[in-house]
Amino acid sequence: MSREKLANLMFKDELKTPGYYLEKYPKRNLKEGARVVRYAPSPTGFQHIGGVYAALINERLAHQSEGIFYLRIEDTDQKREVEGAIEDTIATMHNFGMEFDEGMTGEETSKGNYGPYRQSERKEIYHTFAKKLVEDGLAYPCFCTPEELNEIREKQMAEKITPGYYGEYAVYRNFPVEEAIKKIENGEEYIVRLKSPGKEENRVEFHDLIKGDVSFPENVQDIVIIKSDGLPTYHFAHAIDDALMHTTDVIRGEEWLSSLPIHLQLFDVLGFDRPNYAHVPTIMKSENGSKRKLSKRKDPESAVSYYREEGYPAVSVIEYLLNIINSTFEDWRTENPDADYHEFPVSLDKMSKSGALFDIVKLHDVSKNVICKMKATVVYDYYVAWAKDFDKEMFDLVTKNEAMMKEVFNIDKEGPKPRKDFGKWNEVREKIFYFFDELFNLETSENVELPKTLNLEDAKSIIESYAKVYNFNTDQETWFEELKALAIELGYATNRKEYKSNPENFKGMVSDVAGAVRAALTHRTNTPDLYTIMQIMGEEKVRDRFNKFINL
Repeated sequence: MSREKLANLMFKDELKTPGYYLEKYPKRNLKEGARVVRYAPSPTGFQHIGGVYAALINERLAHQSEGIFYLRIEDTDQKREVEGAIEDTIATMHNFGMEFDEGMTGEETSKGNYGPYRQSERKEIYHTFAKKLVEDGLAYPCFCTPEELNEIREKQMAEKITPGYYGEYAVYRNFPVEEAIKKIENGEEYIVRLKSPGKEENRVEFHDLIKGDVSFPENVQDIVIIKSDGLPTYHFAHAIDDALMHTTDVIRGEEWLSSLPIHLQLFDVLGFDRPNYAHVPTIMKSENGSKRKLSKRKDPESAVSYYREEGYPAVSVIEYLLNIINSTFEDWRTENPDADYHEFPVSLDKMSKSGALFDIVKLHDVSKNVICKMKATVVYDYYVAWAKDFDKEMFDLVTKNEAMMKEVFNIDKEGPKPRKDFGKWNEVREKIFYFFDELFNLETSENVELPKTLNLEDAKSIIESYAKVYNFNTDQETWFEELKALAIELGYATNRKEYKSNPENFKGMVSDVAGAVRAALTHRTNTPDLYTIMQIMGEEKVRDRFNKFINL
């Protein structure tokens, strides 16, 4: 009876019973094997690539099993909350092609039958279960001040024993109930602790879906479950939420692995079925031959905003992350070059057990493969959307010349091996600037790239001769034959074998003549198909460029 009085004093609000909530949130009606998983960030900052990585694993496992992927906001640490963080999470996941089936849909809005999906709005639920634990003698009020806790800790450190609130150091663990009632009636502050049933000699054996079989000493600490502000700790809230929301698999960062004994103990004490756990390896970065964690502070690529600013399409980032999640993705992509990435079956048991290495060079290669398969109209739309925010000058030029730009983006796209000119949108300007006089005319002779065998005067001489014989209105084959004819006339070889045998007989190869034409029109040595460039530019612009080149 006195424990009931204590519980009523500690939780004065009219509360429901645990049974009420177990009935309110019934078992989900899903097919066998369907996974219910969550992305559960704290709204303490904006999204980083590690969050997208974790969310993608959860989203793929849910949707490929016809399960549920929901967004829960873990905002019990309200001092650190950042305004706009929830909206940023939702927008980020949407931009990376991930949609939540349930959970928060905005700062104050949500969908689904298992809410509220914001922990700060579930206080009553946590109090209901905490009150029941107090009534059952499985939790108690602790009146220790921070100073007293510090003294206990210092004593333990001096004696070289495990620090914490447990055993003989758990001052209020066996405090008489009547005395506790008096302290509360006198207005003394307290927190609520779990009375841990753990024993030091026992071990927790558990099968982690990524790490495999793990073993830890049982938790003996009397952990805090309700803080002095009435809100739960992460440990307590997540156990209740995952149970009532019927989460089948808790997939989270490996930094939580050491908390597993506490979490399993909470599920057992509360009388809930344990979910599966999978601890995802941390994203690492290679630096000076060793690995370290990808850092929000040191590494710009850790911020989601980096990918947008650089102009990596979201789908490229997703394909790269799938590569990190399962190394089998690369082979799958080779075998299924045109398949949608959603068709790839993500598997936890094929994940690396150690740190996943993030390689920006590899991401760039993946992105080149992704972009080269896009239709020209898709590339145009993506590029315009990026340039609108990050390169106003290019946005204006490109949108004023839409038809021409779609032709430009289509150069060398139709064949079995499409060109891989760019891996991100901020590389486009340098690759296409020469189509626009506004940019091309800013170049000086120092900017001109020439074949290694030519100097500027030789190149000008070639263009003077070529301008006289150039015929715009021919097909590609005829155009090249005419170019070859001029090359022979000017003393350039058209046969590589012949040139290699007697290089002294020739000024160079026909490729040098084509290189001079390329330099006159684009100022670059590496461009897409020259004939197509000339056709897109039109005869007037081609001839104007020849004249300008001669007069450089």
